[in-house]
Amino acid sequence: MQSEWPLVPVADCCDLIVDCVNKTAPVVDLQTPYKMIRTTNVRRGFIDLTDCKFVDESTFRTWTRRAAVLDGDVVLTREAPIGEVGLVRGNQTIFLGQRLMQYRANKSVLDPRFLCYSFLSPQLQHQFGAHEGSGSVVSHIRVGDCSKFKIPLPPLSKQREIANLLGSIDERWLLFRQTNATLESIAQAVFKSWFIDFDPVRAKAEGREPEGMDADTAALFPAEFEESALGLIPKGWTAKPFGSLLAHAIGGDWGSEAESVDCSLPATVIRGTDIPDICAGRYQAVPRRFVSPRKAAKRLLHDGDLVIEVSGGSKTQPTGRSLYVTRDLLAKLGAAAVPTSFCRLFRAKDSHTALVLARHLAQIYQAGKMWNYQVQSTGLANFQTQHFLDSEMVVTAPPAIFERFFELVRPLIDRVYAAPIAELEALRDSLLPRLISGKLRLPEAQAQLERALA
Repeated sequence: MQSEWPLVPVADCCDLIVDCVNKTAPVVDLQTPYKMIRTTNVRRGFIDLTDCKFVDESTFRTWTRRAAVLDGDVVLTREAPIGEVGLVRGNQTIFLGQRLMQYRANKSVLDPRFLCYSFLSPQLQHQFGAHEGSGSVVSHIRVGDCSKFKIPLPPLSKQREIANLLGSIDERWLLFRQTNATLESIAQAVFKSWFIDFDPVRAKAEGREPEGMDADTAALFPAEFEESALGLIPKGWTAKPFGSLLAHAIGGDWGSEAESVDCSLPATVIRGTDIPDICAGRYQAVPRRFVSPRKAAKRLLHDGDLVIEVSGGSKTQPTGRSLYVTRDLLAKLGAAAVPTSFCRLFRAKDSHTALVLARHLAQIYQAGKMWNYQVQSTGLANFQTQHFLDSEMVVTAPPAIFERFFELVRPLIDRVYAAPIAELEALRDSLLPRLISGKLRLPEAQAQLERALA
């Protein structure tokens, strides 16, 4: 998209453009104040450090000798992948890992947020691709080219107005992401309290009232423990294999897709690698394909189904990521199915049990227990489905407790999938290139934003 604004080399409007230290920083196992930004932490204009590596102070000082990373700096990935962008928000003790570039805007001529949004625009993404290095197996942008990109440069006041409008969308997007993370943590905390730590039972056994629940709910729990194959569990509860609580588990590959497309239906096909995108609300990133009605009959997803990743793990990350399917999620995805060479579909005997099993899957993945069900094959970690179904034990409560858990937790999960994260992403992605190029004026963009948020 051709710009209405003058195009200026980024070097002419930045006080600093610096490459990372091009060797791996020695990390430490414990958490420290010193965090390393990796390419995986940079995405969609944000820098997410929830999964970062830590170093000691000496390493941090060495790796920031060229420049500290400050609030308002823009980070660009040069490789693996190229063209991801993140804005540094707040002053933290962070530094660049490998394959990253750091830009510091000259604030007298360039707004840092506008620089970030410019880098995210199709116009700059095209430039990043045009400067991709040749003669290498891995796609990358040459360090020397990172000062040559040309960005549109409207008046500073206009830059700030554009950045404010796009920023308001991002702030709402971020708020929904944070709210969803909180709802997810609450749901998991309730599950752990009831079915792992048995907090209500322990409280009653000690003559205390269980915390955070009404009298009717507390009355459902026993006040004693008894021995089981898993040790002490609440009296009257049982320990059962995961597979015994399922109506069925669907496995096997798609097989040949010889049927005519004319007699097929389009469906969102969920692979294990799509589960993080779905959980983050990036539904548009999940591919659609034509699925024959015969093959879709068993693989189309329904409210309450469980999808679990069974192929593609590595030495550092096991398979076993899972997804709990709801009506709201299916409304976002449309018809959805699983290609069972990458995933398995678990369908519980009833909806209340399905939600408990979903939280159980999340719990054992977080606790690292999925490693117990992995087998290494050609460098990949694959999930041993039958071993898991036969060996993974689930502590089951009387139906009334499962039902009460469903009543409390299912509304939280519904709120997660109902959040308009994908819609906000689509709105920003629609407005951003036209605003940055000057093709769309601010009053029109503001009107579109107000209609979308109404």
